[in-house]
Amino acid sequence: MNELVNRIATNVGIDADVAEKAVGMMLGFLQREAADGPVAKMIEAIPGAVDLVAKYNGEGEGKGLIGGLLSAIGGGGIMGLGQQLMSLGLGMGEITSLSKETIAAAREYAGSDVVDEVVASVPGLSQFV
Repeated sequence: MNELVNRIATNVGIDADVAEKAVGMMLGFLQREAADGPVAKMIEAIPGAVDLVAKYNGEGEGKGLIGGLLSAIGGGGIMGLGQQLMSLGLGMGEITSLSKETIAAAREYAGSDVVDEVVASVPGLSQFV
């Protein structure tokens, strides 16, 4: 299992398998929703992130009925991601911790400037990180 996933699982207090799916879904969401250039730099800089996005692109697995409906009507966004993460059994506190830990790791690997561009380009994301 990837170092990032183990770190996040430990720091958030969740199972490594759940952390792997959640981080992959979160990064997949950012890849779809954030500004292309900065998010590509960020994902490429994080060891193992490209593989996690490819495996758990936030589509299908863990989406659930509500997440699927929100996406179908164009209302996915940050709330759709929250529904996907809740379908993994995560509570709001864990989702907030997961977000903060993932962004903190991204800053270490990609730098604050790149990550700040990513966060600023996704409506509503700044309140969770």
